[in-house]
Amino acid sequence: MKDFSDIEPPLDDRIASRLKTLRAERGWSLDDLAARCGVSRATLSRLENGEVSPTASVLGKLCASYGLAMSRLMAEVETDFQPLVRREDQTVWEDPETGFLRRSVSPPAQTLGAEVLHCHLPANTRIEYRDPPRPGLEHHLVMLNGALTMTVGGTAHTLTKGDCLRYQLHGPGIFETGKRPATYMLVVL
Repeated sequence: MKDFSDIEPPLDDRIASRLKTLRAERGWSLDDLAARCGVSRATLSRLENGEVSPTASVLGKLCASYGLAMSRLMAEVETDFQPLVRREDQTVWEDPETGFLRRSVSPPAQTLGAEVLHCHLPANTRIEYRDPPRPGLEHHLVMLNGALTMTVGGTAHTLTKGDCLRYQLHGPGIFETGKRPATYMLVVL
């Protein structure tokens, strides 16, 4: 999995800029946004100024506040739609807190309804998304290797290689690994 290490450094800067723009478009102060998403004003300021990289958890909270799927946020910092997405052109994002790696294999686009993500969650890691970015967002999670417990709608599902979990998000979602890491594909509609 170390082939994910070719992360494009400017991505964090593009994310920071887009987060600042989203807040400004809504006319929210940092305090307003902090109250909406439960992230401290200081952290939000540091994120928007590109002083720190956002974690998956914080991005999830921000995207929920903006009513935006995380994949859409990533698409907004990407280039124009291309039919062929070569591996070397696929955007990779790493959560600096957990080591979670997210490769956008087929990024979202204005004219396409789905996206495909290749994800790797290290062993003994838990990522919780408090609110869905958009209620009813459809996910198809296909396990490639390892084991993952995915909690959706208060029900925990343990997945291993070859399993597929299909669900719609209407509340919190928890991704959790035990002694083994998890590698999976996630199709988002």
